[in-house]
Amino acid sequence: MAHPTSLRVPDPVKGRLERNAARSGEKPAALAVRLIDEGLRMADHPGVVFHDSSTHGRVASLTGGPDVAEVIRVLTGLESRGEDRVAETAAWLGIHPARVRVALAYYTEHRDEIDTQIQRREHEAEELRRRHEEQQALLG
Repeated sequence: MAHPTSLRVPDPVKGRLERNAARSGEKPAALAVRLIDEGLRMADHPGVVFHDSSTHGRVASLTGGPDVAEVIRVLTGLESRGEDRVAETAAWLGIHPARVRVALAYYTEHRDEIDTQIQRREHEAEELRRRHEEQQALLG
């Protein structure tokens, strides 16, 4: 549920908001809400940033990558447990274990968002595999 809120926005900020909204095709109010939400999430989870993905829309990622969904997909696919699972995920992705913990903390708070991204990526990968197999069958 949305609640109306009044904010006083300095003219230069309002101008940037309107220019960014025009570029992205969003309404200024919708863009402001998204940016506030993302800013609060980044404040709650230092090390998480947001970026546009050509195939997945707006996604949370660790600063400098990878996406949080990628980290969680690797983490949940491993058989190890506890800190061994964190260390193995870090080794697999070539990142520090602390960054795996950042992704894990974000995931525990925003599970539905990340699970949806993981499911979408798995579906896309399956579709790509199917197309590849069809092409290979045609080549004989």
